[in-house]
Amino acid sequence: IPGQKVVLITGCSSGIGLRMAVMLAKDEQKRYHVIATMRDLKRKDKLVEAAGDTYGKTLSLAVLDVCSDESVKQCINGIKDLNNAGIGLVGPVESIPIEEMKKVFETNVFGVIRMIKEVMPDMKKRKGGHIIVVSSVMGLQGVVFNDVYAASKFAMEGFCESLAVQLLKFNVILSLIEPGPVHTEFEAKMIQEVKQRECPGADPDTVNYFKNVYLPSSIDIFEVLGQTPDDIAKVMIEASRPRFRNLTNPMYTPIVALKYADETGGLSVHAFYHMLFNLGPLMHVSMTAMKYLTYNTASLVRLSAYYEKHKTNIVVSIYLFCYN
Repeated sequence: IPGQKVVLITGCSSGIGLRMAVMLAKDEQKRYHVIATMRDLKRKDKLVEAAGDTYGKTLSLAVLDVCSDESVKQCINGIKDLNNAGIGLVGPVESIPIEEMKKVFETNVFGVIRMIKEVMPDMKKRKGGHIIVVSSVMGLQGVVFNDVYAASKFAMEGFCESLAVQLLKFNVILSLIEPGPVHTEFEAKMIQEVKQRECPGADPDTVNYFKNVYLPSSIDIFEVLGQTPDDIAKVMIEASRPRFRNLTNPMYTPIVALKYADETGGLSVHAFYHMLFNLGPLMHVSMTAMKYLTYNTASLVRLSAYYEKHKTNIVVSIYLFCYN
């Protein structure tokens, strides 16, 4: 259709990729034709069901494995807008084989770079295009026991930050979406799996901190602050003007601000230390209270307004707490 944008999305069998594909395909103005890709088309059922009558019209399927040069070359037709494939890894570093770490970087870093390299020459030649990479808040602030995953997202942030300058000269826009926790089957399955993991190579204290301190806090945070895949998809679809960085959850702004409030890095490190090891039980109570507030619209509006008005003071208070 003339004027219709072709959007290729990776990782569409579930989660954010699936919701992005469906939301764009169901656009009332029919501005997009979505090419939804996944490594194995046997996993297409959820996408096809969610797409409804858009399947075969504004949404089509294709096989694509971002870890394979040949697969990428066969799939790409010269136009590319979204990049979403990703995998996670959580646990004590001592217990994670190097090979597993390499798989994370192969998908989260080299998979994205492989896609961008394939489509970038045509976009530069056409003097137009929009590449959207799904990063993470962990690409801005590392989180304990997410060392390898955070490292992969930090790598992509640096890569995209550098490349965005060059692409701008060719009228090609590069954007990053930076979600916090997202309610997906991917996250729920991963948490259940790590609960049962033996963590070979890690000392008993570290395993205890991971399973009995970090995981309960992590589950609380996911339940209270977690967004839906639809929330993430809307960030870019509804943006009137594409931005380079798109932090999807405003509750994480103070966490990111900690890094820039103290150039030594000590503030964010100490803040996370206190939150995890000194405020674990209190955090659970706080999260329970926040969970109640999220179901009370009036209270949530007041909480959001208070946060917007006092977020600078909140960061200062964290600073004073961490160094006293």
